[in-house]
Amino acid sequence: PKGPNKMAEVQLEVQEVFAGKEAPSVLTGFRRLFYLVTPNETSFQTLEEVPPYIEQSTPYFFGMIVIEFLVACLKNKRSPVRLNDSISSLSAGMISQLSNSLLEGLYFIPYIWVHENYRLMDLPWDSPITWWTAFILADFAYYWLHRMSHEMNILWAAHQVHHSSEDYNLTTALRQSAFQKVGTLFLFELPKALLVPPPAFLVHREFNILYQFWIHTEMVTTLGPLEYIINTPSHHRVHHGRNPYCIDKNYAGTLIIFDRMFGTFVKEEEKVVYGLTHPLNSWDPIWVQLCHYVHIWKTFWATPGLSNKLSVLWKGPGWAPGKPRLGCIEDIPKVKFPEPKYDSKVPALWSIYTAIHFVLAVVLFQEVFAVSKVLSTAAVLGKILFVVWTLVSVAAIMDRKPSAPLVDVTRCVTYLLVDMATRMSGSSMVFLPSPIMNVMSACYLMSAVIWGVNFLTP
Repeated sequence: PKGPNKMAEVQLEVQEVFAGKEAPSVLTGFRRLFYLVTPNETSFQTLEEVPPYIEQSTPYFFGMIVIEFLVACLKNKRSPVRLNDSISSLSAGMISQLSNSLLEGLYFIPYIWVHENYRLMDLPWDSPITWWTAFILADFAYYWLHRMSHEMNILWAAHQVHHSSEDYNLTTALRQSAFQKVGTLFLFELPKALLVPPPAFLVHREFNILYQFWIHTEMVTTLGPLEYIINTPSHHRVHHGRNPYCIDKNYAGTLIIFDRMFGTFVKEEEKVVYGLTHPLNSWDPIWVQLCHYVHIWKTFWATPGLSNKLSVLWKGPGWAPGKPRLGCIEDIPKVKFPEPKYDSKVPALWSIYTAIHFVLAVVLFQEVFAVSKVLSTAAVLGKILFVVWTLVSVAAIMDRKPSAPLVDVTRCVTYLLVDMATRMSGSSMVFLPSPIMNVMSACYLMSAVIWGVNFLTP
């Protein structure tokens, strides 16, 4: 932004975001997480009127994560989370949101075009019938989107990100793919445009995602009769399991009835072992997004025959020539709780270091969304790249990679140099309240000193 007045406006907007000026009431924020909303309060005439429900729910995500942590500690006398796994999950979620923010506009263009030119009927935007139609179709489409994301290898390449955690807690819910939307729009979202107005489509897409946050927990055992109707923590624990009985089951978003209708429901039985059948053994947020694409690429070229090569893309992740479309359940490694988890240990002080820098990345992440509309594309991309650099650097430390010291000291020095240059020029690199900016600068300076001492120590 150019000029002091524009910069002052940006800083005021950021301060309002961090102060929660546009946030819903606490009760409303929590109701939204459970889809406990009315048609009247969530029906809109235009897309511009639809609140950013997921973005506004960020404080409630972290609030419920803290509540889950406290309840688990009191109930089980142990923490339900591991710092490295939780940072890995949250990092994947942040990268996913950054990707979504870049693609969001393009994502709606085809939907709006289909609805404006080919809709079968006009549904009133403020009618409860429209709201419930959108609700049912959104959940029905999600069931098939989710199912195909497990049964088609090229779609599984994106969705496996969500299943890569070997823990199951509320941070796992935020472990999302950066590429899921790209592969699913035309197959599963556009058909709804024949009936559902764009604002109703957006509302229920966001609430369907929000609802699935709270079911990622082991703190809730069973919900009685509701288990027959809605998706619950018990049902979804099965879905995240790598026990043979859990594979390709319970695809529900909000309602479990579609799994019961189409034969993919199974009840939670033996203790679930979470994660991929072949664990990644890495905290790297970029590798977790790309690893299965690399696997598909190698398998594609190693598989003989054009028909077989195409089957590598469109059949199940477990398929190979001579096997059924979804592979053989006998090929799934048998596991029994408790299974050892990937858990590269770092000294306690370095755990504190990574936690501090992850928090700084979250602050910058929030700031990017607050100022993205008033900054140049280059400035926004620069901020995004630095956030991703931070997440990769933190993961490298947690993975104990030999390259971690060089990657991280370079990152800290880069921040300090850019900060110093922008301050000397009279502009600002980060549009945050001055106390937060000063604390961040102090943290990066201390971190650079720590690395310097670490390099000089034999």
